[in-house]
Amino acid sequence: MKNIENNLMLKYKDAFEIVMNSISGKPLGTEQVEIDRSLNRILAEDVVADRDVPAFNKSAMDGFACRRTDLDNELTIIETIPAGLLPKKTIGRNQCSKIMTGAVVPEGADCVIMVEDTEPTADNKIRFTPLEIPLSQNKQKAKRSLTGFIGEHSTDNICFKGEDIKKGEVVLRAGAMISAQHIAVLASVGCTKPLVAMQPKVGIITTGDELVEPGKKPAPFQIRNSNGPQITAQVTAAGAKAKNYGIAADTEEALDDMVKKAMVENDVVIFSGGVSMGDYDLVPGILEKNNFKLLFEKVAVKPGRPTVFGIREEGGEKPVFCFGLPGNPVSTFIIFELLVKPFLFKMMGHNYKPVVSHRQLEKTITRNKTERDSWLPVVFTENNKVKNIEYHGSAHINALCEADGLMCIPAGVAEVKEGTTIAVRQI
Repeated sequence: MKNIENNLMLKYKDAFEIVMNSISGKPLGTEQVEIDRSLNRILAEDVVADRDVPAFNKSAMDGFACRRTDLDNELTIIETIPAGLLPKKTIGRNQCSKIMTGAVVPEGADCVIMVEDTEPTADNKIRFTPLEIPLSQNKQKAKRSLTGFIGEHSTDNICFKGEDIKKGEVVLRAGAMISAQHIAVLASVGCTKPLVAMQPKVGIITTGDELVEPGKKPAPFQIRNSNGPQITAQVTAAGAKAKNYGIAADTEEALDDMVKKAMVENDVVIFSGGVSMGDYDLVPGILEKNNFKLLFEKVAVKPGRPTVFGIREEGGEKPVFCFGLPGNPVSTFIIFELLVKPFLFKMMGHNYKPVVSHRQLEKTITRNKTERDSWLPVVFTENNKVKNIEYHGSAHINALCEADGLMCIPAGVAEVKEGTTIAVRQI
């Protein structure tokens, strides 16, 4: 017997809360991976610095390490310090060491002056002559400016020990998605095998007798299966492991066989098609037959109203989740972005937040039916505004290829006027 509550059309925010609240704890576990294989994985524990960064007082540029109090005087070069070697000498009065970027600042020095702010005066001797102070300037005025030059007009040109990171400090938090810059930080603190969340295994089933696989030529009454490859790509982009089971025929037997196989092999099963009100929309019934509890079957979103979400929990076994997405490709794409993607990320401990841009609407948009949130593909214009693009409905997947993002017209709103600042969810 179907739960009567499942026939209610939920607001998107309510459906989102149900989906996200269905995940408790970290059921998927963790694993260590090599740093060069960790891109886009989700950290499962905090990463702590094993040393100060920088680990020593480091020169920020090529120049001369010296004492600030000697800047008005001629300086004698006592050694050259390349990066990767320790200084051999201590800086004394009216002395300096030629130093390379990244090298250890010698004892006694409290600043580094740039090569271009010096001029040679004799063998192994230089003078500080910043370009900002003309040589023809009054000598006393120039002397005052030279002694205060670094403090007032520049930095000491020294990266001090521990100024970026201190030993024992948390440099990356659990739940972060590892990007290129995160990999640099992992490397800098010696974390070569970060602990990451296991990737959800996601099975993808496309339903419909009208479908053939992309490599086949469809009959006049058939179409190619675009949803299977599209969802597979979206799952992979979300950091999960996708397995495309192909097309299930519109029979209870065929669909039941594929569901039984997919739910054993995966953490999440995603269907496209077969979730609406037609005679051959068999997915909800087959899911209930296989002990999935359906938490909702309709969402007040256009496109995407016939959307199913459920969970199967058998004894002490890990739960298996299911999403039934509409058959039209734009609907499938949008519902995945709105519900499935943040869900998959949360399974790995990551709080996914889409990139949202706020811009003014270039032209007024009106609509007749207002009972659902309406998501429309839009583009950014050269004058830093946003406009909707030609869009024929939920089967028009080509429109998304041209779009910079999606804008939402909330339920109950019939018109969004030109000049209104709107939020664009980038895709």
